[in-house]
Amino acid sequence: MSTIKMTTADFKEKVFNYDTEKEWKYTGNLPAIIDFYADWCGPCKQVAPILEELSKEYEGKLLIYKVDTEAELELSSVFGIQSIPTFLFIPVEGNPMLQPGAFPKNIFKQVIEERLLAKPKEENA
Repeated sequence: MSTIKMTTADFKEKVFNYDTEKEWKYTGNLPAIIDFYADWCGPCKQVAPILEELSKEYEGKLLIYKVDTEAELELSSVFGIQSIPTFLFIPVEGNPMLQPGAFPKNIFKQVIEERLLAKPKEENA
């Protein structure tokens, strides 16, 4: 699966409807990453192929959405996006984490494994 373009309406339907809800409650059933980007942004272009690789590598375990900040001004404003790329890491349970900056693949994988897919630690027998 490739990364998925997301509109403000898609966000309200698939992630969180901030018009009707006050407290954060993710409506999806898989962890997600939302990439806030712009077509003219150099670092955004550098990260794009990494996100495509990760979307294939974690298919069925994780969703990766892309939000064009120039087309989706309302959504960008809701999250106070001031620099791009900025990533919203959304676990199935708990609060999302907003992080600006372009990261190498190993950092994305670390966040995915430790924050989005981590299972409760079990004691070794």
